[in-house]
Amino acid sequence: MTHSGHGTFDGMRIHQLNCGTMTGGIPSRVLLVEAPDHLVLVDTGIGLADIADPAGRLGPLRHVLRPALDPAETAVRRVEALGLDPRDVRHIVLTHFDLDHVGGLADFPEATVHVTSEGLTWAVRTPRFMERRRYRRPQVAHRPLYAEYEFASDRWEGFRVVPLDHVAPGMMMVDLPGHTVGHAGVFVPGGAGRNFDDDDTGRDILHAGDAFYHRGQIDPTIRVPASIGVQERALALQPDAIALTHSGLAALAARRAGSLDVVCAHDPSGPGGTSSDSPASTGGRMSDPKPPARGSH
Repeated sequence: MTHSGHGTFDGMRIHQLNCGTMTGGIPSRVLLVEAPDHLVLVDTGIGLADIADPAGRLGPLRHVLRPALDPAETAVRRVEALGLDPRDVRHIVLTHFDLDHVGGLADFPEATVHVTSEGLTWAVRTPRFMERRRYRRPQVAHRPLYAEYEFASDRWEGFRVVPLDHVAPGMMMVDLPGHTVGHAGVFVPGGAGRNFDDDDTGRDILHAGDAFYHRGQIDPTIRVPASIGVQERALALQPDAIALTHSGLAALAARRAGSLDVVCAHDPSGPGGTSSDSPASTGGRMSDPKPPARGSH
């Protein structure tokens, strides 16, 4: 089955939030989606428990990533700063289980966590040596309620997908292998022409997780520092899949340039980024969230 990526609804408000600044000003991009009657997060960044116990929950890698450990940057505090209720976060869709993506899960203990079956198997159920070294079990020790999915025949723009209409209308999990086993992107349809007054332009967004690190990897007009590719391959559990995933995302970004922002978790440039060269016309820049206008949610 082929999916268009849109349903018969008025669109959803999407906030791009930085939930964990790391060394060099690198953001941890999280999406907050205002669905018709609840909230959805795509990834969670660094959480309050990580800040309270960085040694136990983040481990030695904290000395490399050097996260800011600022409570105001956690997803739960970002939601509150927008004037929304964290208890309305009923669903969290994960791109993968790395520590800078799952740290905030414990701040939303009632939310259902949507993951790929492969990701859940190798990160939580039966991790191999490499996964035991990589993933931080204390971050999922509160035993989240998981909903797991396998990619099959459904397709969107050439990618294998799993429809998540029961989470939010038109949302899809997108197969983006390379960074980890079971790594996925998350497509969120935007406001479909609605004019919002803060960080949402109404465009569709594909959060590609860590499927790429730098905008130039999917945009040939932007130069990519040589160190980016070396770092990416060093951290990848399926490095042979990286080039094909990059190629598919580059083609998608070019094909849907007028309506879709393809973003990743840690690129400070490009749509939703934090650097000075991020064009506001392509999705805005992440900033401290502003409360929505009265009656907007």
